[in-house]
Formats: sequence, C-alpha cells, structure tokens
Amino acid sequence: MKIHGLQKMTLLDFPGKVACTVFLGGCDLRCPFCHNAELIDGTAPAVMDETGLLEFLKKRQGLLEGVAITGGEPLLRGEELVRLAEKIREMGYPLKLDTNGTHPERLRQMIDAGLVAYAAMDIKNDPDRYAETCGLEQMDLGPVRESAALLMGGKADYEFRTTVVAELHDEDSFRKIGKWIRGAKRYYLQKFTDRDTVAFAGFHAPAEEELRKYLEIAREFVPGAELRGTE
Repeated sequence: MKIHGLQKMTLLDFPGKVACTVFLGGCDLRCPFCHNAELIDGTAPAVMDETGLLEFLKKRQGLLEGVAITGGEPLLRGEELVRLAEKIREMGYPLKLDTNGTHPERLRQMIDAGLVAYAAMDIKNDPDRYAETCGLEQMDLGPVRESAALLMGGKADYEFRTTVVAELHDEDSFRKIGKWIRGAKRYYLQKFTDRDTVAFAGFHAPAEEELRKYLEIAREFVPGAELRGTE
C-alpha cells in the first residue's frame, strides 16, 4: 500500500493519545475547501510504502500511543486497509479512522472486527446542501446516513465534525444537522482556515460571533457540542 503522508507525532488527531497520522490518497468527494486537495485523486507522490510505515511504527513502540489514518478517504482502500489495520493492532496500537461516511459497509466491517478504537466522521452540511458542499452536482446521502447511524449505535468511540465555511453554512444548516444527529456523543464545529493546499479560492471562515451562534444551535440537539480550532 502506498502511504502519501506521515505526521510522525501529533497531540491533536487522536483524542487523549500521542499518535502519528497516516495520510492515504484517493477520495470520492471533491469538497472545494479541502485542506488535502493534493490527495483527492490519489496521484500525489508516495512518501513510503506499507513496509516502511510498519518499520517506523515498530521503532516508535513505547513512544506513540496510537495511529490515526486519514485521507482522502481511507475506506476506499478496502481490504488493503483492513490488512494494514490488523498489522497495526498486532503491534499494540489502537487505531483512529477518519471517514466521510460514504462506505458504511467497510466501516462496519472494520468496527465489527475490532479494528477501530475511535472514528471521526465528517458531517459536511445539512442534507439540502450536502452535494454542493462536497463539490458534486448530486449525491445519494443514504450511505452517509447509514454510517452516522452505525457510529451512533455505539460499537466504537466516535465523533462527528463539520468544517464551517462562511459561504456554505448558515443558522439553518446547523438546525438541520442537529435534527439529523440528535443525541450524538460528540460533535465539533471546526472553523475553516484558508491554506495554500486549498485548491479553490473564495472561501472564508465565519466570524467568531456567527460561529458561536451556530454552536448554540447545535447544542440544542447535541448538548456537548464544542468548537475546535478557534484558538
């Protein structure tokens, strides 16, 4: 398996653990505000292969407490990802998986096999603006809804998160999202930050006042909702 990026240590990506973050290329969405746009089509140069990653993890045993896998969309790797996750588990590392929720059957497979200690799923927007926010003309939300319901079923620890973009979200967005994920364990609103890696220009972070207003709306449905990335 090609590994397209490796952050050797992070205190942020895997809640409560000192972890590394593994980046895998390829994604089935085209979110115009994505920070990892170079990973979308899977053609970005690989920084190492699976063997190199496992050698790195062996050397870091006793120093790292977990492995976070992100993308792109990691679940596009199918059985390759399952086998890698099994090897990571054999080394004693719990795994955190980032997903956009478009592959519930693969997510279920990994959770049922005990390979996912923590899952972070993006809730891009309310259903009416989901396709637009994902950079698509139309989109079947059935798989995304299925993934969300799977996580809320409680077989793995999880969080939902929304990257808030001024041009794509408003108060109504968070009322509709809230109704969708009512009672979720964790929900984070992440302020969009423009970077050189964002492929499309013209997107902005919401004003702090607006962001906090959205948080209060979200808390009507998910009382423990929090802001992330506002420091």
